[in-house]
Amino acid sequence: MTAAPGVVLAAPASGSGKTTVATGLIGALRRAGRRVAPFKVGPDYIDPGYHGLAAGRPGRNLDPVLVGHDRIAPLYRHGARGCDIAVVEGVMGLFDGRIDEQAVDPVAEGSTAQVASLLGLPVILVVDARGHSQSLAALLHGFATFDTGVRLGGVVLNRVGSARHEQVLRAACDRVGLPVLGALPRLAELEVPSRHLGLIPAVEHGVAAMRAVEAMTDLAARHIDLAAVAALAVAPESGPSWDAAQEIADDAPPPDGPDPVIVVAGGPAFTFGYAEHRELLTAAGARVAVFDPLHDTLPAEAAGLVLPGGFPEEHAGTLAANTGLRAAVADRAREGLPIHAECAGLLYLTRSLDGHPMAGVLDAAAEFGPRLTLGYREAVALGDSPLWRAGERVRGHEFHRTRLVETGGAPPAWGWRTAGDRVREGAVVHGVHASYLHTHPAGNPIAVRRFVAAARAHQRARTAARAR
Repeated sequence: MTAAPGVVLAAPASGSGKTTVATGLIGALRRAGRRVAPFKVGPDYIDPGYHGLAAGRPGRNLDPVLVGHDRIAPLYRHGARGCDIAVVEGVMGLFDGRIDEQAVDPVAEGSTAQVASLLGLPVILVVDARGHSQSLAALLHGFATFDTGVRLGGVVLNRVGSARHEQVLRAACDRVGLPVLGALPRLAELEVPSRHLGLIPAVEHGVAAMRAVEAMTDLAARHIDLAAVAALAVAPESGPSWDAAQEIADDAPPPDGPDPVIVVAGGPAFTFGYAEHRELLTAAGARVAVFDPLHDTLPAEAAGLVLPGGFPEEHAGTLAANTGLRAAVADRAREGLPIHAECAGLLYLTRSLDGHPMAGVLDAAAEFGPRLTLGYREAVALGDSPLWRAGERVRGHEFHRTRLVETGGAPPAWGWRTAGDRVREGAVVHGVHASYLHTHPAGNPIAVRRFVAAARAHQRARTAARAR
């Protein structure tokens, strides 16, 4: 299929204001009557929340490390279906990514440049103008010529100090032949609150997040040439679109009985997730229900439970106060309820988090740690679970500031090496697979199919037990 045309927003380095510019551009294009598909390069869960508010449709991720290079264009086509234009926000600096130290010519896998190249989209470079003058021309020349597979199509000047400052910067851009598509002034009130893992997720920030998105939209609408951005956008080559049903299909006959209900934790404490996950669960035959562990009970019809990532450490007291849910999760886990828990989900299943009682499914305690753990991992499953078979390999991503202490003897979920050290991480117990490792379901559809099958089997067994 033919995909919507798109542009990629990148920067020379982190902290240049990509998210502000990308979110504002998405909102301004939507306000101008365009249907905008928002994307984020890499495993980031937070920025897509702001993109989604601005676009009025889910923000999606494009991560070659987690889903494979061959899925990037199909996922783009899927996410951009029915849209007029796509805006892809990059990660870190344009050429920053995962380095394979064993490669003869190391390349930054998962970089914004790689995604732009895979899609054939032009790059708009967002430059933090503070401290720049005529030397900006040299910086732009370097970024424009460093990799011939990446086309730099224009510049957005961010945090411009004055009209004179803008004039000097525009002259520098003219010197290297790059059009200025926008020049945004410094506005301190646009700073979105952040904490140890980056911006506060939009769902937690509530009404303030909506106001911030509106302010970003106003800024972009006033200071970015939307027509020039749209004219720059290019459509990737035609090809197949990612399809959840095709990814999940197998040769087995259709299963008997009602579709199992997979309950997915949401709300302010569990904000990390990929839109494709629910699509795959549904394609595999599940009915997906979302609940908020801060206040809700566990639905009685739950045949499987997904506890995704998020910030439970920010809501530990409220999670602890929901004693009925904690007891229900522990009881159902002992029954063999299939549970897929990642990061925040892992923490919720421990005995305690920073002294607050949790569900107690795992014999471990968790606490806020002294440093951030961050990075891609090449992991191998160390035992069978509702999602994985022992020996299967997967690429995942760690992103947390907590740690487990007083761990019990549950079999670990994953093993990997980092900096020469052998790591054994997570736990597989009863029907639970719990780990700090985030995986992308679109890169591992067989795990989703297995999980739904396990939920169906659990539902069948539970029904039979009640009938006896």
